[in-house]
Amino acid sequence: MAIIIDQDTRVVVQGMTGNQGSFHTGQMVKYGTNVVAGTSPSKAGQEHDGIPVFASVREAVLERGANASIVFVPAAFAKDAAFEAIEAGCKVVVMIPEHIPVQDSILIVEYAHFRGAKVVGPNTYGLISPGKAKMGIMPNHIYAPGPVGLVARSGTLSYEIAAALTQAGLGQSTAIGMGGDPVVGQVFNDVLHQFEKDPETKACVLVGEIGGSAEEEAAEFIKTMTKPVVAYLAGRAAPPGKRMGHAGAIIERGRGTLESKRKALEAAGVTVVEMPWEVAPAVKKVLG
Repeated sequence: MAIIIDQDTRVVVQGMTGNQGSFHTGQMVKYGTNVVAGTSPSKAGQEHDGIPVFASVREAVLERGANASIVFVPAAFAKDAAFEAIEAGCKVVVMIPEHIPVQDSILIVEYAHFRGAKVVGPNTYGLISPGKAKMGIMPNHIYAPGPVGLVARSGTLSYEIAAALTQAGLGQSTAIGMGGDPVVGQVFNDVLHQFEKDPETKACVLVGEIGGSAEEEAAEFIKTMTKPVVAYLAGRAAPPGKRMGHAGAIIERGRGTLESKRKALEAAGVTVVEMPWEVAPAVKKVLG
C-alpha cells in the first residue's frame, strides 16, 4: 500500500504543454505514473507525446477518468486551476507553483476541505509512492519501495534524506513535500495520520524547519502514534525575523524556533537528529 497516490491514480496535468509541464509529465510517465490527460485550452483536441489534451479538467475527468491533478500553471492562475480541478471531482490536487498569494492558498485549502479533496502544496515538489506513481518534480532514481513514510517541508533536504534511506536499504512507502508556504493543504498531522493507518509504513521521517507551529502540532498527534518517528529540523543558524528560503520559514515573536520544535518532538518520543545524514541510521535503530 501507499498513501494518497498509487498505481491506480489517474492523473491530469494542468499546463502540460508548457516547458515545465511537458518535461515533468515525461518524467512522471517514465516512472510509470498513469498520466491520462493534460489541459491547455489553446491546444484542446491535440495530443502531446501521445497524451490527449483537453480544454478543461472536467473533460479530462469525463473522457479519461482522471481523479487527480497536478498544476503547472503560473501562480497568478493557480487558484482558478485548483478550483477547476476540485470542482471537476479530482480528489488529489498537487500545487507545484511558488509565489501563490496567501489569500489564494487559504481559499484553495478551504474549498478542497469542503469538497473532500486533498491538496498537496502549494510550493511543493509533490509526492511519490515508489514503484507505483509520482506526481511531482522529484528525481526518479533516488527512491525505492519500502517501509518508511517521509514527509517534509523542504524539497532538497527531502531528496538528500530519501537518497540516504535508499542507500541504507530503507525504501519509502510514500514521500510527500508539504510545501514551503505559510498555508498548505496537507500538514504534518494529516500525513502522519495517514501513515499511522497504512500497514506498509513501519516508521516515519519528519523533515521540519523553523517557522510556524506545524511541528509542535505534529508532536501532539505523535503522542498517540504506534509507529516510531525520526525527525530532522533545519534552521539552527537562522537569525530571528529573517526569512530563510521558504516563505513559511521565519521566526516571529519568539514562535517557531528550532528549540521549541525540538523540545516538543522529543517530549512526544521522537528521535530528533542533528544532521540529515543521521536520519537513516536512526531509522534503522528504531525499526530494530
